[in-house]
Amino acid sequence: METMIKVTEKVKLKKPILIEGLPGIGNVGRVAAGYLVGELKMKKFAELYSPYFLPLVILHQDSVAHLLKCEFYYYRGKKNDIVVLTGDTQSISSEGHYDVCNAILDFSKKIGVTEIITLGGFVAVQEIKEPRIIGAVNDKKLLKKYAKYGIDFNKDHPVGSIVGASGLLLGLGNIMEIPSLCLMGETIGLPLITDPKAADKILQVLLKILDLELDLGKLEKIIKEMEEKINKTDTIHKEILEGMPKPKDDVKYIG
Repeated sequence: METMIKVTEKVKLKKPILIEGLPGIGNVGRVAAGYLVGELKMKKFAELYSPYFLPLVILHQDSVAHLLKCEFYYYRGKKNDIVVLTGDTQSISSEGHYDVCNAILDFSKKIGVTEIITLGGFVAVQEIKEPRIIGAVNDKKLLKKYAKYGIDFNKDHPVGSIVGASGLLLGLGNIMEIPSLCLMGETIGLPLITDPKAADKILQVLLKILDLELDLGKLEKIIKEMEEKINKTDTIHKEILEGMPKPKDDVKYIG
């Protein structure tokens, strides 16, 4: 088996923006992406499978099992359609991260994606009262475009590296000439503790960028509804993080 994307519904999209929110530190990106999918009643149109995911299936209460996968959803926007990529897991190897991200970018090109926004959390170096949203781009021209949204692009922030899909999609996206932004929510840095506050901050910024209005008051409730699925895959993510090379002191983020 190779990394593959199975299209479940053929759709024609209008200058789509891809939002990536996969599991990682604080489940920040995953929760934010999941909230968009639920509140916008987005429709799934493709699934991504890869041999670089852990070799197991998730068994549900009804005894139905499914392979670990990532899913693409779409929403018809005002100026741009929105595509959200979220799912069960990320790759368990460096080679796999490149393979999966290349597949995502190839698919993005095919469906006409004009820009990518990746979501994740980063480890706070001290106790936080109000999470910051730190940004990274793959083209300096984007700094001016996103300056008005209160994103911290300051050189003094503690992020030294962005590991995983949230970072690689920026780097590889640059090669494939897809402008990309990464939004990182400051969190306590425990990969197995979901951080709704950081996800809320990410969503506040993201909704402004996308020119959308959503009630974020349901976020805590949505997280509780997601807990069963999150708990089933948190062990998987712990294994991923433990299996990755130990970061140097300046590496503060795992996407």
